Amino acid sequence: MRYFYLIVMAFSLINLQGCFPVVATGAGTGVLMAEDRRTSGTFIEDQGIELKASNRLDEKFKGTVHINITSYNRTILMTGEVPTDAAKQEAEKTVRGVPNVGNVLNELAIAGNSSYTSRSNDTYLTSKVKVRFVDLGKFQANHVKVVTENNVVYLLGMVTRKEAENAVEIARTTGGVQKVVKLFEYLD
Repeated sequence: MRYFYLIVMAFSLINLQGCFPVVATGAGTGVLMAEDRRTSGTFIEDQGIELKASNRLDEKFKGTVHINITSYNRTILMTGEVPTDAAKQEAEKTVRGVPNVGNVLNELAIAGNSSYTSRSNDTYLTSKVKVRFVDLGKFQANHVKVVTENNVVYLLGMVTRKEAENAVEIARTTGGVQKVVKLFEYLD
């Protein structure tokens, strides 16, 4: 069980927005929450939704699928691979059953599970996009959440249209990115 919590913490750190040295401490989450456009309650609720949905999917599919859950402002993005359309629909139904879930965006591919090499490359691409957000400084980088699956970059966040345009352009021009999918909530 101890290893499970270590793995959960490792993946949580990967998904956190902002500067990695800051998030290495407990105060880091507070800093991220303070600069996030979601309320602190929604920020925490999104983390809980991700954990609950992932646990339910693990119980249902017992490691036979590869599904990532990302929650932003109670909107769920499902990415990964499942073997059949029936499994894809069942996974969505399971996630919709989690309390406080709003919208569900089911981007699951019907395919065999991706390799660890492919997943590592996706993590690398996510990092490259985030670093470019910070380096170019066109908007506050933690206002856009980046998720990458099979070289496709999904962008989530509560942003202005100008911030969205900048984020898409930066992601689109990052080496290795094949496609950018906008899943923004617009503030203006």
